[in-house]
Amino acid sequence: MSSGTSGTSGPAGPAGPTGTNARKLEKQLAIASASRGVFGREGYTRATVDGLAAAAGISTRTLYNHFPGGKAMLFAAVVTSTSGQVRDAQIAQIEAALNPERPPRPEDLERDLVAFAHRIVGLMTDYADHFALVRHIRAEADHVPREVLEAWVNAGPGPVSRALADAMAGLEAAGLIDVRGDAMLAGAHFMALTSHSLSHLSHHEVVPLSRERTDRLIAGGVAAFLRAYRAD
Repeated sequence: MSSGTSGTSGPAGPAGPTGTNARKLEKQLAIASASRGVFGREGYTRATVDGLAAAAGISTRTLYNHFPGGKAMLFAAVVTSTSGQVRDAQIAQIEAALNPERPPRPEDLERDLVAFAHRIVGLMTDYADHFALVRHIRAEADHVPREVLEAWVNAGPGPVSRALADAMAGLEAAGLIDVRGDAMLAGAHFMALTSHSLSHLSHHEVVPLSRERTDRLIAGGVAAFLRAYRAD
């Protein structure tokens, strides 16, 4: 599922994939798509190559032909693919809500941060399959290969954290908050007090919270964040 020259699973140079490579890539995407549900239900440890192949309607030999690294390679492909989609959605929300060129008015800061947090939390429902994978990754971190964990962080959480840090720095430049010299930590605290709190309590939407409780938790999280970071 990576790009490269002819003979790899990705595009063959700048001219795009050849017919053979295009068919191979299409098959890999189909296998990864079928595997997403298996990994989401079973997690990494309990999923088997036989079960993954059966879900994709192929033989285990065909699976290994496309993913020579077996289950670990396939899981990495699934996780990085879905992480990329969620990353783009989250960064789009950050850029729309916290654009440093159009910062909130001071009197609207709390309201706008609450609305932003709601949209970020809403993505857990929009991308339920991805967050099912994340739930398993966190629960099975000691069994998931380190390179898979690193690929996941690099594909999704890392870029999102950096984008949020930039947004926090923009709020500071507008005189709205004081990040105390660490915009990355300020962003991490915002997420911990809002979306991560709800994610933990709902087990990534396995046990959805009521609207009333969601509203209360987000409002309280944003208020706590501003008590710590609002500019004097």
